[in-house]
Order: sequence, then structure tokens, then C-alpha cells
Amino acid sequence: MGSGTTLHFTQAARLLSREARRQGLAAPGFRCPPRVVGVVRTIRRHHGGAVVAVLVRGRPWGAVVADMIEGVVVANRLGPPVADRIRTELWEAIGLEWPTDLGQVA
Repeated sequence: MGSGTTLHFTQAARLLSREARRQGLAAPGFRCPPRVVGVVRTIRRHHGGAVVAVLVRGRPWGAVVADMIEGVVVANRLGPPVADRIRTELWEAIGLEWPTDLGQVA
């Protein structure tokens, strides 16, 4: 992963974690890439929460963010309609706070 991509991934993880906590949810840890070869996203649960691992390299940035958002939903075991509301609010948080000059990252 290049340094620019690492920075963007870290910024997105911070934004999503902050918004998850603001919504009263547990913020998972984020890492990349997944340890399992051939997958784009994994989640590992542990006593203190969960870690979401996402493949960044060679993927559109929107797909990476979508996997991170879905990781928050899965880590918190959310079902409809709450999951749908949280997804929307996480996307809005990324859209409102994300710098517009980043362009395509992956």
C-alpha cells in the first residue's frame, strides 16, 4: 500500500469510528489487507470488539469504503431497519467530511 493510500484508509477509519461512536455503536478496529488470501473483507471478533480487515490495493475507493461501512454494521450485529439507517449515516459522514480533492485512491 502506498503512503497516500495508507493516509486515506486511516482518515476513513477515523471518520467511520467517530461516527459509529456518535451513533452509540462500538467502533471496530480497521486494518488492511485481510489475512485470508482471495477475499476483500474479513471480520475478526474478540473479547473487546472486532477488527475489520479490508483489501485496498487495486480496488475502487468507493468499494473500500463500502466494505468498511459494512464492517461497522456487521461488527455491531445490526439488522434492518437500524442497519439501513446506520449505513446511510456513515455514508453521509464520509461524504460530508471527506476532502473532495482526493480523487481515486486505489
